[in-house]
Amino acid sequence: MIQVRSAVAWLATELRLAFTTFSGPDADRARNARVRSVDVALVCLVIALPWSTAASLVALISAGALLLLTVPLSMWPKTLARPACWLTLALFILALAGTAWAHGVPAHDKVRSIGQAYKLTMIGLLFVHYQESRRAAWVFGFFVASNLVLLAYSYGVFAVPQLALIDKGQAGVAVKNYIDQSQGFALCAVALVALAVDTARRHRRRLALGLAALALAFVLNLAFVNVARTALVYLPVMLLVVLGRSLNGRRFAAAVAALAVLVLAAWAASPNLQTKVARIFSETAQFGTPVGPGGPVSAAMRLEYWEKSLAFVRTAPLIGHGTGATRMLFARDAEGKTDLEALVTANPHNQTLAVALQWGLVGCLLLWAMWLAHLALFRAPGFAALFGLVAVVQNILGSLFNSHLFDFYEGWIYVLAVGIAGGLVLRQRAAAA
Repeated sequence: MIQVRSAVAWLATELRLAFTTFSGPDADRARNARVRSVDVALVCLVIALPWSTAASLVALISAGALLLLTVPLSMWPKTLARPACWLTLALFILALAGTAWAHGVPAHDKVRSIGQAYKLTMIGLLFVHYQESRRAAWVFGFFVASNLVLLAYSYGVFAVPQLALIDKGQAGVAVKNYIDQSQGFALCAVALVALAVDTARRHRRRLALGLAALALAFVLNLAFVNVARTALVYLPVMLLVVLGRSLNGRRFAAAVAALAVLVLAAWAASPNLQTKVARIFSETAQFGTPVGPGGPVSAAMRLEYWEKSLAFVRTAPLIGHGTGATRMLFARDAEGKTDLEALVTANPHNQTLAVALQWGLVGCLLLWAMWLAHLALFRAPGFAALFGLVAVVQNILGSLFNSHLFDFYEGWIYVLAVGIAGGLVLRQRAAAA
Protein backbone atom coordinates (compact mmCIF):
# COMPACT_ATOMS: atom_id res chain seq x y z
CA MET A 1 0.00 0.00 0.00
CA ILE A 2 2.86 2.35 0.84
CA GLN A 3 4.50 1.56 -2.50
CA VAL A 4 1.29 2.38 -4.39
CA ARG A 5 0.98 5.72 -2.57
CA SER A 6 4.61 6.52 -3.34
CA ALA A 7 4.09 5.73 -7.02
CA VAL A 8 0.98 7.91 -7.19
CA ALA A 9 2.80 10.76 -5.42
CA TRP A 10 5.74 10.47 -7.83
CA LEU A 11 3.40 10.48 -10.83
CA ALA A 12 1.56 13.56 -9.54
CA THR A 13 4.88 15.36 -9.03
CA GLU A 14 6.05 14.44 -12.53
CA LEU A 15 2.83 15.65 -14.15
CA ARG A 16 2.83 18.89 -12.17
CA LEU A 17 6.42 19.54 -13.19
CA ALA A 18 5.78 18.58 -16.82
CA PHE A 19 2.84 20.90 -17.41
CA THR A 20 3.61 23.84 -15.15
CA THR A 21 7.33 24.31 -15.86
CA PHE A 22 8.32 25.71 -19.26
CA SER A 23 11.43 27.73 -18.35
CA GLY A 24 14.12 27.94 -15.70
CA PRO A 25 16.57 25.32 -14.39
CA ASP A 26 13.96 22.52 -14.48
CA ALA A 27 12.82 23.21 -18.05
CA ASP A 28 14.75 20.30 -19.60
CA ARG A 29 13.52 17.87 -16.98
CA ALA A 30 9.96 19.11 -17.48
CA ARG A 31 10.33 18.75 -21.24
CA ASN A 32 11.50 15.13 -20.87
CA ALA A 33 8.58 14.44 -18.55
CA ARG A 34 6.13 15.76 -21.15
CA VAL A 35 7.64 13.57 -23.87
CA ARG A 36 7.52 10.57 -21.53
CA SER A 37 3.86 11.23 -20.69
CA VAL A 38 2.94 11.07 -24.38
CA ASP A 39 4.72 7.74 -24.74
CA VAL A 40 2.91 6.33 -21.70
CA ALA A 41 -0.45 7.50 -23.07
CA LEU A 42 0.30 5.85 -26.43
CA VAL A 43 1.33 2.64 -24.68
CA CYS A 44 -2.03 2.65 -22.85
CA LEU A 45 -3.71 3.20 -26.21
CA VAL A 46 -2.11 0.23 -27.99
CA ILE A 47 -2.80 -2.01 -25.01
CA ALA A 48 -6.49 -1.07 -25.10
CA LEU A 49 -7.00 -1.07 -28.89
CA PRO A 50 -7.40 -4.84 -29.40
CA TRP A 51 -9.80 -5.08 -26.45
CA SER A 52 -12.04 -2.07 -25.97
CA THR A 53 -13.16 0.88 -28.07
CA ALA A 54 -14.26 2.86 -24.98
CA ALA A 55 -10.92 2.44 -23.21
CA SER A 56 -9.12 3.28 -26.46
CA LEU A 57 -11.08 6.54 -26.74
CA VAL A 58 -10.00 7.61 -23.25
CA ALA A 59 -6.36 6.88 -24.10
CA LEU A 60 -6.74 8.63 -27.48
CA ILE A 61 -8.07 11.82 -25.94
CA SER A 62 -5.24 11.82 -23.40
CA ALA A 63 -2.57 11.11 -26.00
CA GLY A 64 -3.92 13.75 -28.40
CA ALA A 65 -4.07 16.45 -25.74
CA LEU A 66 -0.57 15.62 -24.49
CA LEU A 67 0.83 15.64 -28.03
CA LEU A 68 -0.58 19.11 -28.68
CA LEU A 69 1.05 20.37 -25.49
CA THR A 70 4.36 18.64 -26.19
CA VAL A 71 5.17 18.90 -29.90
CA PRO A 72 7.55 21.86 -30.45
CA LEU A 73 6.25 24.43 -32.93
CA SER A 74 9.74 24.90 -34.37
CA MET A 75 9.62 21.42 -35.96
CA TRP A 76 6.27 21.90 -37.68
CA PRO A 77 7.29 23.83 -40.84
CA LYS A 78 9.79 21.21 -42.00
CA THR A 79 7.43 18.33 -41.20
CA LEU A 80 4.43 19.98 -42.87
CA ALA A 81 6.46 20.47 -46.04
CA ARG A 82 6.57 16.69 -46.54
CA PRO A 83 3.80 15.19 -48.72
CA ALA A 84 3.44 12.31 -46.25
CA CYS A 85 2.23 14.89 -43.72
CA TRP A 86 0.39 17.65 -45.59
CA LEU A 87 -1.63 15.21 -47.70
CA THR A 88 -3.19 13.75 -44.54
CA LEU A 89 -4.16 17.26 -43.42
CA ALA A 90 -5.48 18.07 -46.89
CA LEU A 91 -7.84 15.09 -46.78
CA PHE A 92 -9.18 16.22 -43.41
CA ILE A 93 -9.58 19.82 -44.63
CA LEU A 94 -11.50 18.47 -47.63
CA ALA A 95 -13.82 16.65 -45.22
CA LEU A 96 -14.48 19.94 -43.41
CA ALA A 97 -15.02 21.80 -46.68
CA GLY A 98 -17.31 19.04 -47.95
CA THR A 99 -19.98 20.05 -45.44
CA ALA A 100 -20.61 23.13 -47.61
CA TRP A 101 -22.10 21.08 -50.47
CA ALA A 102 -23.62 18.27 -48.38
CA HIS A 103 -27.16 19.46 -49.05
CA GLY A 104 -29.84 17.71 -47.02
CA VAL A 105 -27.34 15.59 -45.05
CA PRO A 106 -28.20 15.32 -41.32
CA ALA A 107 -25.74 17.06 -39.00
CA HIS A 108 -24.88 13.85 -37.14
CA ASP A 109 -23.80 12.17 -40.41
CA LYS A 110 -21.55 15.14 -41.21
CA VAL A 111 -19.97 15.04 -37.75
CA ARG A 112 -19.46 11.28 -38.01
CA SER A 113 -17.65 11.59 -41.33
CA ILE A 114 -15.46 14.45 -40.09
CA GLY A 115 -14.56 12.32 -37.09
CA GLN A 116 -13.52 9.45 -39.36
CA ALA A 117 -11.12 11.71 -41.25
CA TYR A 118 -9.93 13.58 -38.16
CA LYS A 119 -7.68 10.74 -37.03
CA LEU A 120 -5.38 11.42 -39.99
CA THR A 121 -4.29 14.72 -38.42
CA MET A 122 -2.48 12.78 -35.70
CA ILE A 123 0.03 11.34 -38.19
CA GLY A 124 1.88 14.66 -38.42
CA LEU A 125 1.98 15.01 -34.62
CA LEU A 126 3.49 11.53 -34.35
CA PHE A 127 6.03 12.35 -37.07
CA VAL A 128 7.30 15.24 -34.96
CA HIS A 129 7.10 13.46 -31.59
CA TYR A 130 9.05 10.37 -32.65
CA GLN A 131 11.81 12.40 -34.21
CA GLU A 132 12.53 13.30 -30.57
CA SER A 133 11.30 10.39 -28.44
CA ARG A 134 13.39 7.24 -28.11
CA ARG A 135 10.52 5.06 -26.85
CA ALA A 136 8.90 3.87 -30.07
CA ALA A 137 9.88 0.31 -29.16
CA TRP A 138 7.62 0.62 -26.09
CA VAL A 139 4.57 1.17 -28.26
CA PHE A 140 5.38 -1.68 -30.64
CA GLY A 141 6.28 -4.08 -27.82
CA PHE A 142 3.12 -3.44 -25.82
CA PHE A 143 0.93 -3.71 -28.93
CA VAL A 144 2.37 -7.14 -29.69
CA ALA A 145 2.10 -8.14 -26.00
CA SER A 146 -1.56 -7.07 -25.86
CA ASN A 147 -2.28 -9.10 -28.98
CA LEU A 148 -0.43 -12.10 -27.55
CA VAL A 149 -2.71 -12.06 -24.52
CA LEU A 150 -5.72 -11.78 -26.85
CA LEU A 151 -4.26 -14.64 -28.92
CA ALA A 152 -4.12 -16.93 -25.88
CA TYR A 153 -7.64 -15.87 -24.95
CA SER A 154 -8.80 -16.59 -28.51
CA TYR A 155 -7.50 -20.15 -28.34
CA GLY A 156 -9.26 -20.53 -24.98
CA VAL A 157 -12.56 -19.24 -26.38
CA PHE A 158 -12.19 -21.55 -29.37
CA ALA A 159 -11.94 -24.50 -26.98
CA VAL A 160 -14.55 -23.20 -24.50
CA PRO A 161 -16.91 -20.67 -26.20
CA GLN A 162 -18.45 -19.72 -22.84
CA LEU A 163 -15.24 -17.85 -21.98
CA ALA A 164 -16.02 -15.10 -24.52
CA LEU A 165 -16.75 -11.68 -23.01
CA ILE A 166 -18.97 -10.81 -25.99
CA ASP A 167 -20.84 -13.72 -27.54
CA LYS A 168 -21.31 -12.99 -31.23
CA GLY A 169 -21.21 -16.58 -32.37
CA GLN A 170 -17.77 -16.06 -33.91
CA ALA A 171 -15.34 -18.92 -33.26
CA GLY A 172 -12.35 -17.91 -31.18
CA VAL A 173 -13.45 -14.27 -30.84
CA ALA A 174 -13.48 -13.10 -27.22
CA VAL A 175 -14.00 -9.36 -27.74
CA LYS A 176 -14.86 -7.04 -30.64
CA ASN A 177 -15.09 -9.06 -33.88
CA TYR A 178 -13.10 -11.37 -36.12
CA ILE A 179 -12.29 -8.62 -38.64
CA ASP A 180 -10.50 -6.45 -36.06
CA GLN A 181 -8.86 -9.49 -34.50
CA SER A 182 -7.53 -10.67 -37.87
CA GLN A 183 -6.15 -7.20 -38.63
CA GLY A 184 -4.11 -7.07 -35.43
CA PHE A 185 -2.98 -10.69 -35.55
CA ALA A 186 -1.83 -10.42 -39.18
CA LEU A 187 0.17 -7.24 -38.53
CA CYS A 188 1.83 -8.77 -35.46
CA ALA A 189 2.65 -11.99 -37.33
CA VAL A 190 4.31 -10.17 -40.23
CA ALA A 191 6.22 -7.80 -37.93
CA LEU A 192 7.52 -10.75 -35.92
CA VAL A 193 8.62 -12.49 -39.13
CA ALA A 194 10.53 -9.35 -40.10
CA LEU A 195 12.20 -9.24 -36.68
CA ALA A 196 13.00 -12.96 -36.86
CA VAL A 197 14.71 -12.57 -40.24
CA ASP A 198 16.65 -9.55 -38.99
CA THR A 199 17.86 -11.26 -35.81
CA ALA A 200 18.79 -14.42 -37.75
CA ARG A 201 21.00 -12.31 -40.02
CA ARG A 202 22.71 -11.04 -36.87
CA HIS A 203 23.37 -14.68 -35.84
CA ARG A 204 21.01 -14.50 -32.84
CA ARG A 205 19.36 -17.76 -33.78
CA ARG A 206 17.59 -18.58 -30.52
CA LEU A 207 15.87 -15.22 -30.44
CA ALA A 208 14.99 -15.57 -34.12
CA LEU A 209 13.41 -18.98 -33.48
CA GLY A 210 11.42 -17.57 -30.57
CA LEU A 211 10.10 -14.70 -32.69
CA ALA A 212 9.27 -17.09 -35.53
CA ALA A 213 7.36 -19.32 -33.09
CA LEU A 214 5.26 -16.35 -31.91
CA ALA A 215 4.55 -15.40 -35.53
CA LEU A 216 3.50 -18.97 -36.25
CA ALA A 217 1.10 -18.91 -33.28
CA PHE A 218 -0.67 -15.91 -34.82
CA VAL A 219 -0.77 -17.50 -38.28
CA LEU A 220 -2.15 -20.79 -36.93
CA ASN A 221 -4.94 -18.90 -35.20
CA LEU A 222 -5.85 -17.20 -38.47
CA ALA A 223 -5.69 -20.50 -40.36
CA PHE A 224 -7.51 -22.82 -37.96
CA VAL A 225 -9.59 -20.67 -35.59
CA ASN A 226 -11.03 -17.65 -37.40
CA VAL A 227 -9.95 -15.24 -40.10
CA ALA A 228 -11.42 -12.31 -41.99
CA ARG A 229 -11.52 -13.14 -45.68
CA THR A 230 -9.81 -9.84 -46.47
CA ALA A 231 -6.78 -11.15 -44.55
CA LEU A 232 -6.45 -13.91 -47.15
CA VAL A 233 -5.64 -11.12 -49.61
CA TYR A 234 -3.34 -8.85 -47.62
CA LEU A 235 -1.44 -11.36 -45.44
CA PRO A 236 0.41 -13.19 -48.28
CA VAL A 237 1.32 -9.86 -49.90
CA MET A 238 2.63 -8.47 -46.60
CA LEU A 239 4.78 -11.57 -46.12
CA LEU A 240 6.13 -11.26 -49.66
CA VAL A 241 7.01 -7.61 -48.99
CA VAL A 242 8.96 -8.60 -45.87
CA LEU A 243 10.77 -11.43 -47.65
CA GLY A 244 11.52 -9.23 -50.65
CA ARG A 245 12.99 -6.47 -48.49
CA SER A 246 14.92 -8.83 -46.20
CA LEU A 247 16.29 -11.52 -48.54
CA ASN A 248 18.02 -11.58 -51.89
CA GLY A 249 18.40 -14.03 -54.77
CA ARG A 250 18.24 -17.69 -53.87
CA ARG A 251 17.23 -17.06 -50.27
CA PHE A 252 14.19 -15.10 -51.41
CA ALA A 253 13.22 -17.80 -53.92
CA ALA A 254 13.62 -20.51 -51.28
CA ALA A 255 11.56 -18.52 -48.77
CA VAL A 256 8.76 -17.97 -51.31
CA ALA A 257 8.75 -21.69 -52.17
CA ALA A 258 8.55 -22.58 -48.46
CA LEU A 259 5.73 -20.06 -48.00
CA ALA A 260 3.81 -21.60 -50.90
CA VAL A 261 4.18 -25.07 -49.38
CA LEU A 262 2.94 -23.81 -46.01
CA VAL A 263 -0.07 -22.13 -47.63
CA LEU A 264 -1.02 -25.33 -49.48
CA ALA A 265 -0.57 -27.40 -46.31
CA ALA A 266 -2.70 -24.98 -44.29
CA TRP A 267 -5.38 -25.05 -46.97
CA ALA A 268 -5.45 -28.85 -47.04
CA ALA A 269 -5.61 -29.13 -43.23
CA SER A 270 -7.91 -26.24 -42.34
CA PRO A 271 -11.70 -26.54 -42.63
CA ASN A 272 -11.79 -22.89 -41.52
CA LEU A 273 -9.94 -21.69 -44.63
CA GLN A 274 -11.86 -23.98 -46.98
CA THR A 275 -15.20 -22.81 -45.59
CA LYS A 276 -14.27 -19.12 -45.74
CA VAL A 277 -13.15 -19.33 -49.38
CA ALA A 278 -16.09 -21.50 -50.48
CA ARG A 279 -18.52 -19.00 -48.99
CA ILE A 280 -17.12 -16.26 -51.22
CA PHE A 281 -18.39 -18.07 -54.31
CA SER A 282 -21.72 -19.14 -52.82
CA GLU A 283 -22.42 -15.63 -51.49
CA THR A 284 -21.41 -13.93 -54.74
CA ALA A 285 -23.84 -16.17 -56.62
CA GLN A 286 -26.68 -14.72 -54.52
CA PHE A 287 -26.14 -11.24 -55.94
CA GLY A 288 -29.19 -10.20 -57.94
CA THR A 289 -31.40 -12.93 -56.49
CA PRO A 290 -34.12 -12.65 -53.79
CA VAL A 291 -32.77 -12.58 -50.24
CA GLY A 292 -33.04 -15.98 -48.59
CA PRO A 293 -34.43 -16.78 -45.13
CA GLY A 294 -31.04 -16.20 -43.51
CA GLY A 295 -30.94 -12.58 -44.66
CA PRO A 296 -28.48 -10.87 -47.04
CA VAL A 297 -24.97 -12.32 -47.19
CA SER A 298 -21.73 -10.39 -47.02
CA ALA A 299 -20.36 -10.78 -50.57
CA ALA A 300 -23.72 -10.10 -52.24
CA MET A 301 -24.19 -7.00 -50.05
CA ARG A 302 -20.78 -5.66 -51.07
CA LEU A 303 -21.53 -6.12 -54.75
CA GLU A 304 -24.82 -4.26 -54.29
CA TYR A 305 -23.09 -1.43 -52.39
CA TRP A 306 -20.38 -1.11 -55.04
CA GLU A 307 -22.83 -1.07 -57.95
CA LYS A 308 -24.97 1.61 -56.33
CA SER A 309 -21.94 3.63 -55.22
CA LEU A 310 -20.58 3.79 -58.76
CA ALA A 311 -23.95 5.06 -59.95
CA PHE A 312 -23.98 7.74 -57.23
CA VAL A 313 -20.42 8.81 -58.10
CA ARG A 314 -21.36 9.28 -61.75
CA THR A 315 -23.94 11.91 -60.74
CA ALA A 316 -21.32 14.05 -58.93
CA PRO A 317 -17.91 12.93 -60.19
CA LEU A 318 -15.73 15.96 -59.40
CA ILE A 319 -16.42 16.93 -55.77
CA GLY A 320 -18.94 14.28 -54.73
CA HIS A 321 -22.15 14.69 -52.78
CA GLY A 322 -20.58 16.21 -49.66
CA THR A 323 -19.39 15.07 -46.26
CA GLY A 324 -21.61 12.42 -44.68
CA ALA A 325 -23.86 12.00 -47.73
CA THR A 326 -23.48 8.22 -48.12
CA ARG A 327 -26.36 7.08 -45.91
CA MET A 328 -28.70 9.71 -47.38
CA LEU A 329 -27.95 8.54 -50.94
CA PHE A 330 -28.61 4.90 -50.13
CA ALA A 331 -31.79 5.75 -48.17
CA ARG A 332 -33.24 7.74 -51.08
CA ASP A 333 -32.45 5.00 -53.56
CA ALA A 334 -33.94 2.27 -51.33
CA GLU A 335 -37.41 3.83 -51.16
CA GLY A 336 -40.04 1.42 -52.49
CA LYS A 337 -37.49 -1.35 -53.20
CA THR A 338 -37.02 -4.83 -51.76
CA ASP A 339 -34.29 -7.41 -51.12
CA LEU A 340 -30.71 -6.22 -51.59
CA GLU A 341 -31.84 -3.02 -53.29
CA ALA A 342 -33.55 -1.96 -50.05
CA LEU A 343 -30.33 -2.01 -48.02
CA VAL A 344 -29.22 1.30 -46.50
CA THR A 345 -25.63 1.87 -45.34
CA ALA A 346 -23.17 4.61 -44.45
CA ASN A 347 -20.27 2.35 -45.41
CA PRO A 348 -19.89 1.13 -49.02
CA HIS A 349 -17.13 -1.29 -47.90
CA ASN A 350 -14.49 0.16 -50.20
CA GLN A 351 -12.28 3.06 -49.13
CA THR A 352 -12.00 4.65 -52.56
CA LEU A 353 -15.77 4.57 -53.05
CA ALA A 354 -16.32 5.90 -49.52
CA VAL A 355 -14.18 8.91 -50.44
CA ALA A 356 -15.54 9.30 -53.99
CA LEU A 357 -19.16 9.38 -52.82
CA GLN A 358 -18.44 12.31 -50.54
CA TRP A 359 -15.61 14.24 -52.24
CA GLY A 360 -15.44 12.89 -55.78
CA LEU A 361 -12.33 12.74 -57.93
CA VAL A 362 -10.62 15.40 -55.80
CA GLY A 363 -10.92 13.21 -52.72
CA CYS A 364 -9.73 10.09 -54.55
CA LEU A 365 -6.64 11.89 -55.83
CA LEU A 366 -5.78 13.03 -52.31
CA LEU A 367 -6.41 9.55 -50.85
CA TRP A 368 -4.18 7.73 -53.31
CA ALA A 369 -1.55 10.48 -53.25
CA MET A 370 -1.41 10.06 -49.46
CA TRP A 371 -1.00 6.28 -49.72
CA LEU A 372 1.73 6.67 -52.36
CA ALA A 373 3.53 9.30 -50.26
CA HIS A 374 3.52 6.95 -47.28
CA LEU A 375 4.82 4.08 -49.42
CA ALA A 376 7.61 6.37 -50.67
CA LEU A 377 8.47 7.42 -47.11
CA PHE A 378 9.18 3.82 -46.14
CA ARG A 379 11.65 3.03 -48.91
CA ALA A 380 14.41 3.49 -46.32
CA PRO A 381 16.25 0.48 -44.82
CA GLY A 382 15.63 -0.77 -41.29
CA PHE A 383 12.83 -2.36 -39.29
CA ALA A 384 10.90 0.87 -38.69
CA ALA A 385 10.57 1.53 -42.44
CA LEU A 386 9.64 -2.09 -43.12
CA PHE A 387 6.97 -2.07 -40.41
CA GLY A 388 5.51 1.15 -41.77
CA LEU A 389 5.56 -0.28 -45.29
CA VAL A 390 3.62 -3.45 -44.41
CA ALA A 391 1.09 -1.38 -42.43
CA VAL A 392 0.42 0.78 -45.52
CA VAL A 393 0.20 -2.30 -47.77
CA GLN A 394 -2.25 -3.91 -45.34
CA ASN A 395 -4.43 -0.80 -45.28
CA ILE A 396 -4.47 -0.36 -49.06
CA LEU A 397 -5.37 -4.01 -49.76
CA GLY A 398 -7.84 -4.22 -46.89
CA SER A 399 -9.50 -1.05 -48.16
CA LEU A 400 -10.40 -2.78 -51.41
CA PHE A 401 -13.14 -4.63 -49.50
CA ASN A 402 -13.68 -2.34 -46.51
CA SER A 403 -13.41 1.34 -45.58
CA HIS A 404 -10.50 0.54 -43.27
CA LEU A 405 -9.08 4.03 -43.11
CA PHE A 406 -12.38 5.27 -41.69
CA ASP A 407 -12.98 2.25 -39.42
CA PHE A 408 -11.98 2.77 -35.79
CA TYR A 409 -9.58 -0.09 -35.07
CA GLU A 410 -8.04 -0.47 -38.53
CA GLY A 411 -7.83 3.29 -39.03
CA TRP A 412 -6.01 3.91 -35.76
CA ILE A 413 -3.61 1.04 -36.39
CA TYR A 414 -2.72 2.77 -39.67
CA VAL A 415 -2.30 6.18 -38.03
CA LEU A 416 -0.09 4.84 -35.22
CA ALA A 417 2.02 2.59 -37.45
CA VAL A 418 2.61 5.25 -40.11
CA GLY A 419 3.05 8.10 -37.62
CA ILE A 420 5.50 6.33 -35.31
CA ALA A 421 7.48 4.50 -38.00
CA GLY A 422 7.52 7.68 -40.10
CA GLY A 423 8.93 9.68 -37.20
CA LEU A 424 11.74 7.16 -36.78
CA VAL A 425 12.53 7.20 -40.50
CA LEU A 426 12.65 11.01 -40.55
CA ARG A 427 14.97 10.98 -37.52
CA GLN A 428 17.26 8.50 -39.27
CA ARG A 429 17.34 10.73 -42.34
CA ALA A 430 18.17 13.77 -40.24
CA ALA A 431 20.96 11.87 -38.49
CA ALA A 432 22.38 10.66 -41.80
CA ALA A 433 22.29 14.18 -43.22
